[in-house]
Amino acid sequence: MNKQIEVVGKLGSTYGIRGWLRLYSSTEYSESIFDYQPWFLNIKGQWQEVELETWRYHNNDLIVKLVGTDDRESAQLLTNMEIGVDLSCFPKLEEGDYYWHDLIGCEVINLDGYNMGKVTELMETGSNDVLVVQASSKDAFGKQERLIPFLYEQVVKRVDLTTKIIEVDWDAGF
Repeated sequence: MNKQIEVVGKLGSTYGIRGWLRLYSSTEYSESIFDYQPWFLNIKGQWQEVELETWRYHNNDLIVKLVGTDDRESAQLLTNMEIGVDLSCFPKLEEGDYYWHDLIGCEVINLDGYNMGKVTELMETGSNDVLVVQASSKDAFGKQERLIPFLYEQVVKRVDLTTKIIEVDWDAGF
């Protein structure tokens, strides 16, 4: 399969006896996960397509029913499985907007040319997203990790996804 799969959530524990499962969505709005179809489950290291039968809310949690999963035992086999979708399902973004998965793995370099490390994840803080940057083992400032606010133009000066470099106006000692 030459699809590029991006993880967008995870199946949780079973719910009831009719094959329902709890769902943990990592999309910006929980329900957005249903906009991206088909889903693929990472079963023993292989992405396998599954079909969503239906979903609903239960006490603020999302629960889902997959086609062919009609009892607790078959649902039990799918607990804690990652849910992925083909990257081609994602809409194209406007200039200056980025999907988190595009930023992970980018090198972060400040205006002085200092390599501050690699983006390992992003965090949502409410006011803005934050780059979690893993510093190199030989970091001159003894840093292991840096948290850099993703404030476009203020802090983040340039993002080049072809070279995987993010240029920031940020003190390496922070």
